[in-house]
Amino acid sequence: MRKILRFAVPAVAAAVSIVLTATSAQAAVWSSSDKFGSWSNGGYTLNNDVWGGGAGPQTIWANSYSNWGVNSNQPNTGGVKSYPHSGRTVGRKLSSLGSVTSSFNVSVPGQGAYETAYDIWADNNADEIMLWMNKTGAVGPIGSLQTTVSVGGHTWDVYRGSNGSNAVFSFLRHGNTNAGSVDIKAVLNWIKSKGWFGDVTLGDVQFGFEITSTGSALNFTSNSFSVSSS
Repeated sequence: MRKILRFAVPAVAAAVSIVLTATSAQAAVWSSSDKFGSWSNGGYTLNNDVWGGGAGPQTIWANSYSNWGVNSNQPNTGGVKSYPHSGRTVGRKLSSLGSVTSSFNVSVPGQGAYETAYDIWADNNADEIMLWMNKTGAVGPIGSLQTTVSVGGHTWDVYRGSNGSNAVFSFLRHGNTNAGSVDIKAVLNWIKSKGWFGDVTLGDVQFGFEITSTGSALNFTSNSFSVSSS
């Protein structure tokens, strides 16, 4: 569960930090320690997205929409603290899309509580589809287990629920992976085939790190990421 208003940027978000952490990419072209620091590049928008209660400091840096990362220091308490991400808006009906695919490659720590996940929004944020590519520590999805399915190039446990604002469909991959690709349209078509939603309009396709706790400052890096649609 996260804030829906991902790309809302307060006035202070325009302030860009020029000091990176020692372990960040020293040649990064942009960085910010603002909670909702945001940067647009190549048709994508990056956001620090520190939205949870009791959150600690976090700095996002980027060389491009594809190569970016965060240094995050979150307390060992429950509840999601942040979802730093890169995202692209598709803005088309599912039936009009020939394909929607994405690929990613990340470097993540072996400690803390977090997942690397797609957060996909449809029908003006009425529906949220999460694709968990890896998870570490005490984290879990919203809702109840519905079934296990192989679709979009992966095998998932599928959960269905609500966060009180929108429906949430969470796909938890069998086995962690830090690199790969996914057929997003196939996943959306499968949800539609279950009657859980109709011919929805695909909005933002976001990808990043949903962080609950780190215990100390940890680094999360997107080495590459892209979304393609036709």
